[in-house]
Amino acid sequence: MNNLAVKCKTIWPGLGIATITGMAALFLSEHYNAPAMLFALLLGMAVSFLYQNNTQCKCGIDFASNSILRVGVVLLGLRIALGDLAVLGWKTALMLAVAIFTTILFGVILAKVLGLQKRLGALSGGAVAICGASAALAISAILPKGENHERDTLLTVVGVTAMSTIAMVTYPIIVGQLDMSDTHAGVFLGGTIHDVAQVVGAGYSVSESAGDVATLTKLVRVAMLMPVVVILVALIRRGHRANLRAGSGNIPKVPVFLIGFVFLMLLNSFVALPTVVTDSGTQISRFFLVISITAIGMKSNLAQLAEVGILPIVMIVLETVWIALLILGYLFVI
Repeated sequence: MNNLAVKCKTIWPGLGIATITGMAALFLSEHYNAPAMLFALLLGMAVSFLYQNNTQCKCGIDFASNSILRVGVVLLGLRIALGDLAVLGWKTALMLAVAIFTTILFGVILAKVLGLQKRLGALSGGAVAICGASAALAISAILPKGENHERDTLLTVVGVTAMSTIAMVTYPIIVGQLDMSDTHAGVFLGGTIHDVAQVVGAGYSVSESAGDVATLTKLVRVAMLMPVVVILVALIRRGHRANLRAGSGNIPKVPVFLIGFVFLMLLNSFVALPTVVTDSGTQISRFFLVISITAIGMKSNLAQLAEVGILPIVMIVLETVWIALLILGYLFVI
């Protein structure tokens, strides 16, 4: 009991500051109708001196950026139901799967071409392909911790959030110029815009029908998070096995939070959970992810971000264009 009390006392200062800063980000998001993740990052970066110079806050901020993040990812499972795949149709679901996996592969190839780390390409490609900042945090949680792990996560979240906001404004204009039907507009918007909130905003700005299709399409993309993370974990374990045979490294275990995520997703798919449970879980998940991204912002070093330059942003822009062109090509072929 004494150990628990000591641990709580150590964690509380940093966790409390991250929580209060995250609540401020949520308030600003509601007030100005802008992405909460972006406000969380900016506010976290504004008080990064607390992590750099205040040893009392470090433990709690680390806890928020790791443990709180994993709980938030687990609760994401309550947003996903496998039945969404059946409602949308197998052809569109297959196309979304192809778009997601090719976007991630494209990101890895781009990273190599641009002289960046392949893991940054996988991280940004997954965020663009699936569900923006939430996917970035989930994928970041299973990637091996490296020297620039926090920096890469921060760069990805900033990039995909900015691109998602731009897409929310510009993509409905593209829909109008191409004279798309509500169904095609919904598939395009839901299949290409990164964050759920921006998909909803863009879809319903076209029409109510387009908004419904866009939201459903986006949920199918979110459902792809589970197989993508599982495949990435398998690839990481395979790489570590090769290192082990070469005499270095240990095989990482399957993350417990991933098991929890899959369990909640399957539970939500096959059990009729009360709406209050799924809605509450979704809200708590969002709150925890905002707190964790605030903590990641606090741990950021602006000088390190400046050193990276514009190449990661170029990569995210090209990944965004890639998935948009794939979905448009599919819609004009069918």
